[in-house]
Amino acid sequence: MDFDSRRASRVRMDHRQSVNLMGSDGTWRRRCVLLDVSNTGARIEVEGTLDVLQAKEFFMLLSSTGLAYRRCELVWIDGTTAGVHFVAAGGKPKPAGKKTGQTSAQRR
Repeated sequence: MDFDSRRASRVRMDHRQSVNLMGSDGTWRRRCVLLDVSNTGARIEVEGTLDVLQAKEFFMLLSSTGLAYRRCELVWIDGTTAGVHFVAAGGKPKPAGKKTGQTSAQRR
């Protein structure tokens, strides 16, 4: 999979960004590292067993308190690395952001 051939532009993490995955019913949690992220999904490296990801839908907790999170669907697993797709509140995938050619600093 070529990094630059995706529909939504991705941001690679230069530093280890720890996040947690949590079952939608709250019964399980897995620590993981965010490898890259876009408006529509992310690539993560999961610590521990991946059997719980067979639930297909779960939350990615972006903060230690759980106040920042994204609802996710599992797209693929390769070893300890997984790809997830972010789901909008209505159950539909989040739309990709428009490419305007501006950086985030230019939009502010």
